[in-house]
Amino acid sequence: ELMTGYTMLRNGGVGNGGQPWVLRWSSRIRLTWLSFTLFIILVFFPLIAHYYLTTIDDADDAGKRIFGPRTGNELCEVKHVQDLCRIRESVSEELLQLEAKRQELNSEIAKLNLKIEACKKSIENAKQDLLQLKNVISQTEHSYKELMAQNQPKLSLPIRLLPDKDEATFPLPKSNRNCRLHNCFDYSRCPLTSGFPVYVYNSDDYPFGSSLDPLIKQAFEATVRTNVYVTENANIACVYIILVGEMQEPVMPKPTELEQQLHSLPYWRTDGHNHLIINLSRKSETQNFIYNISTGRAMIAQSTFYDVQYRPGFDIVVSPLVHAMSEPNFLEIPPQVPVKRKYLFSFQGEKIESLRSSLQEVRSFEEEIEGNAPADYDDRIITTLKAVQDSKLDFVLVEFTCKNQPKASLPTEWALCGERDDRLELLKLSTFALIITPGDTHLVISAGCAMRLFEALEVGAIPVVLGEQVQLPYNDVIRWNEAALIIPKPRITEVHFLLRSISDNDLLAMRRQGRFLWETYFSTSDNVFSTVLAIIRTRIQIPAAPIREEAAVEIPHRSGKAAGTDPNMADNGDLDLGPVETEPPYASPKYLRNFTLTAMDIYRNWNSAPGPFHLFPYTPFDPVLPSEAKFLGSGTGFRPIGGGAGGSGKEFQAALGGNVPREQFTVVMLTYEREEVLMNSLERLNGLPYLNKVVVVWNSPKLPSEDLLWPDIGVPIMVVRTEKNSLNNRFLPWDEIETEAILSIDDDAHLRHDEIMFGFRVWREARDRIVGFPGRYHAWDVPHQAWLYNSNYSCELSMVLTGAAFFHKYYAYLYSYVMPQAIRDMVDEYINCEDIAMNFLVSHLTRKPPIKVTSRWTFRCPGCPQALSHDDSHFHERHKCINFFVKVYGYMPLLYTQFRVDSVLFKTRLPHDKTKCFKFI
Repeated sequence: ELMTGYTMLRNGGVGNGGQPWVLRWSSRIRLTWLSFTLFIILVFFPLIAHYYLTTIDDADDAGKRIFGPRTGNELCEVKHVQDLCRIRESVSEELLQLEAKRQELNSEIAKLNLKIEACKKSIENAKQDLLQLKNVISQTEHSYKELMAQNQPKLSLPIRLLPDKDEATFPLPKSNRNCRLHNCFDYSRCPLTSGFPVYVYNSDDYPFGSSLDPLIKQAFEATVRTNVYVTENANIACVYIILVGEMQEPVMPKPTELEQQLHSLPYWRTDGHNHLIINLSRKSETQNFIYNISTGRAMIAQSTFYDVQYRPGFDIVVSPLVHAMSEPNFLEIPPQVPVKRKYLFSFQGEKIESLRSSLQEVRSFEEEIEGNAPADYDDRIITTLKAVQDSKLDFVLVEFTCKNQPKASLPTEWALCGERDDRLELLKLSTFALIITPGDTHLVISAGCAMRLFEALEVGAIPVVLGEQVQLPYNDVIRWNEAALIIPKPRITEVHFLLRSISDNDLLAMRRQGRFLWETYFSTSDNVFSTVLAIIRTRIQIPAAPIREEAAVEIPHRSGKAAGTDPNMADNGDLDLGPVETEPPYASPKYLRNFTLTAMDIYRNWNSAPGPFHLFPYTPFDPVLPSEAKFLGSGTGFRPIGGGAGGSGKEFQAALGGNVPREQFTVVMLTYEREEVLMNSLERLNGLPYLNKVVVVWNSPKLPSEDLLWPDIGVPIMVVRTEKNSLNNRFLPWDEIETEAILSIDDDAHLRHDEIMFGFRVWREARDRIVGFPGRYHAWDVPHQAWLYNSNYSCELSMVLTGAAFFHKYYAYLYSYVMPQAIRDMVDEYINCEDIAMNFLVSHLTRKPPIKVTSRWTFRCPGCPQALSHDDSHFHERHKCINFFVKVYGYMPLLYTQFRVDSVLFKTRLPHDKTKCFKFI
């Protein structure tokens, strides 16, 4: 109907009843109502439905539910959801409670861990205390066993015997020629513990003093002032010495006058026992004016003796004093290599007076074989040597007539030709130097022969002495066959064959031994005088005086700063450094052979030239080194070890190695105004095992800062003040160094504890070597014909830097007191090369290269200020040093090696029962 009405209205308003406008108005009202109804339904109904649907879960019973009663399944589902919600809330509460409990347990666990760590530290401390107690017990047992083994009471030094000044004289032997120590020397004045005091008369107090050669007199007085045995107290003297020559010809006193003056000496005591008369010669023509003087029981030391005058074992043949007031110039001494020189041998001389004229025709060999020996072999020598020269098989130079006036000489003696410089130039070109002894067999030695021997040894010409009856200088204590050939004159025809048959190795060994003898006993006035005293002291078996140690002047400093632990230095992870050191610092055993060395090792001491068969050049007039015996005897059973120490097959971690059961080392650190770097280096030594003490050589004139606080590293730190800034101070034998082992280290060296300990272990197995870390080598520069210093990485080395190296304190004495002063002077001049000098010295003495440990090529700490080695001139100076040192030594003593020591056990973890050895690669 609506649609019909609506259609009628649209068709003009004509419908049933005929009222079109009413229909029109009615239609409009219905349309509005319809629209409003639709709006209400579409808007409010969804809102009401949404409201009731959201409150469906909050209905408590069926009466409140919007949609009426529900089925049983629906009701169960609602309860299940509610139960799950309650469970969720309960679980959440329980989880919160468990979290709180977990946090409480974690805090308790942390507290317990702290307690466990504290317990562990307490256990470690207890173990350390226990180990220390065990070591103390072991030391006590060892000391007890040593005392029981000695089974001897302790002896105190005997009371010094001092004879009266006017003691009764004892009868002279039948002849002065029969004088020996047992019948002409008073031993009561020279007890073993006397120290060998020597009293030297002042020659100026006597008339003959004005006749002495001024140079010899001045040199003798200078030597006496510095000798350790000379005393001014004549009442306690063992030996009395008087210098009587060389005298000047015009003012020489008569023999009778000189004899009276000698007999009037205040301590002559009628017969001159315990007196030594020294007649030094500076020229080859020195006369034997003591020959006609009665010297009683006095000993004589001079360069010319007749057989009726010389008393073997009592008198002393001395070398001429050529360098009276000057040191030898090493730059003028030729090198020892090449071994063979231009001339096989040479001789220059002229015989002024002989038993038979050399111009006469000599007899044939057949006539001599028949039984009539020639009165003088010199004629045969001349003929044979001229024949060798004319054969031209070898270059030889022999001249039996001087071009200029020959030097004055004794009868039957071959006079020297020319000046000294001319003779030396010829000897520099000669492999051998012939020395023909005087034709008069009663003349056992002459100043001319001694001068020829001196010059030959000086320039490296091997002496060939023709005449076995000769008494060479110091012949009763020196084995001359190691440095010279002594051939009887009848073998003159075999000399050429003999000289050609000697190998180059033997030639070099003899030349080096000759150089050692010349430097030690001939070269200076101090050496000559000291050698004469040493011979007498050795004969009467008195030990040498203790060697002089460098007194350390300590710089006061404050300690107490707790040393930190650098994890890169002290923490070695699981590496085993060896047995734990828990003992306090202790010194190496002192020298204990004072009274047996002189009696037992006389020939070894006097003839120990550096070479493959001689370890150290020990000169008897050198003072005794405190630890020399132990050093020389290491590894040879020299020091017996009881109680099963060593040789028990202990594993690597349980034994330190070597043949000395207990030993520590001293760190010597050189520094110069780098306080911060120094403090860091000292702190890195904290906790280092087997460290005895640290000696800091303060090389600056400026003292350390007063407010500087030095670290406490568990061992003493001694700061030593030096007189001047010198790199030689690194190797001074400071009296504060009480161990044989020295670790020389720079203040900027950066070494780990395991590296230091490994180096110490290696040094204990090779105590005569330098054991270090950075290696260097020398090389020959072919274009410039010179030696070079090389620091490039190489598998071959000949030196190790002493900025981080172990060496024996023995070498500190030799470097400071025995090594030529010219080397130390160059070190001071360049402020460089002290490490090269030490390598030269040790290689020269041992004829062995150094030992390099680990693969380190440098040891500088990162970030430290630059050292002297970074200067551009550093390497140029080291080149010059090497070449100068070669001139001083006469040859290149450095030896190459590719041997390097690394510990497999420091890098490879092996089971405890497998680590039984110390491996090297």
